[in-house]
Amino acid sequence: MAEDAFHRVGGIGAGTITRAIRRASDQVCSFNEGRFVSDTIMLDVPTASVPLLAVGDTIEMGASIYEVRADPVRDADRLIWTAEAREL
Repeated sequence: MAEDAFHRVGGIGAGTITRAIRRASDQVCSFNEGRFVSDTIMLDVPTASVPLLAVGDTIEMGASIYEVRADPVRDADRLIWTAEAREL
């Protein structure tokens, strides 16, 4: 479920305390006749506490730091950011 997290813009400086849900799911990608499975980490962050989330931002959860590596998207109600991340 949700954990305490710390969001930093661009990965440096002061940040914002928030809550986040970490989902570590396998992603299946197709290319021509092949299928590739890649480990991914998806983070769900409320837009109320993090109004702007961008590539290069970091989210610290416990002892792990995750960097947003793709453009985050908001849900249909624009309440939750979903971001693909990698562990630093």
